[in-house]
Amino acid sequence: MSKRESIHIENSYIQGVLKQESVEGKRLLEPLKEFAKINGVPFNILEDKNVDNDAEVHMHEADLWHCLEGEVTFICGGQLVNGKAKVNKDGSLDEREWKAKEIKGGREMILSPGDWLFIPAGEPHKHSAKGVA
Repeated sequence: MSKRESIHIENSYIQGVLKQESVEGKRLLEPLKEFAKINGVPFNILEDKNVDNDAEVHMHEADLWHCLEGEVTFICGGQLVNGKAKVNKDGSLDEREWKAKEIKGGREMILSPGDWLFIPAGEPHKHSAKGVA
């Protein structure tokens, strides 16, 4: 894949990627991992296996999730509990993204294969998965 070219990814390729053996934790999968890196866009296939991610708020961008397999539980809305600005590798703070261990007063939603979830910029959210999603 090269930068600034149209790409076509057939569903059969994605289905093959999803057949790979999963690993504990979370990881980004191809072909979108390389696409995101080359083009500088936050567009990925994220595999979660038995994870409970921290809560976060992106002040500068929205999230659009599409569940391809398994089930993933989201908590959206409410407020971060003891939220802190993201710490960059150089030690500086990035106040465009905030993190916390939990959310107070959010709404729980469970995504199954085929479901979509849009989370607007500025809305606290977190997700977890039991098994592979």
